[in-house]
Amino acid sequence: MQTLNDFSRSRIALEPNGTLIAVIEMSLSSWLVAGILPGVERQPLKKLAVDESALLKLLQRWREEAEKAGRRIERIAVAFEAGRDGFWLARWLKARSIEAHVIHAASVAVSREHRRAKTDRLDTALLKRAFLGWLRGERDHCKMVAIPTIKDEDAKRPNRERENLVSEQSRIINRMKATLIRLGIRGFNPKLKRAAGRLKIYARPGRTNTTEHAG
Repeated sequence: MQTLNDFSRSRIALEPNGTLIAVIEMSLSSWLVAGILPGVERQPLKKLAVDESALLKLLQRWREEAEKAGRRIERIAVAFEAGRDGFWLARWLKARSIEAHVIHAASVAVSREHRRAKTDRLDTALLKRAFLGWLRGERDHCKMVAIPTIKDEDAKRPNRERENLVSEQSRIINRMKATLIRLGIRGFNPKLKRAAGRLKIYARPGRTNTTEHAG
């Protein structure tokens, strides 16, 4: 079993009769899990609450179902798109001997027809096809992203927080400038240390609101 994610295709030969495959379509309130079970004709689809323990029980139940059909499951491979949930679930599954992969969302090709008729069921079908192609070692189905450790994620947090704060500062300043322009005040710099005092000068009766004292 691989310890690191490959990107463009799997480096492990796929044994279809011994591999249980599952993909997860995630939302804030629920997970939609679709499976491919060796020896089982139906392809199950199960909606779960956001609960990793319930997911593990579902995978174990599907494993038992495949084994009852005469297939010995040696590998369980699970994939889901990278999103707001981050990588915690992949780490959690790997710690329980479940092979977990995180798909780069932009790497899954979506036809215009599917974009017009977007549903969770369609999304899981697309993810299954993309993940199955990746597991077979075929290129151009999807790409995986590396799953960082908690330590790696913590190391990136200060930079991410700074980027978020800088972005928020820019958004607030632009809103302030837009408001001032609606009042006829142009070229004023809200970031000045004594901006409030200078703004009073701009607001004096009879003053022409130009950029000459923008500071």
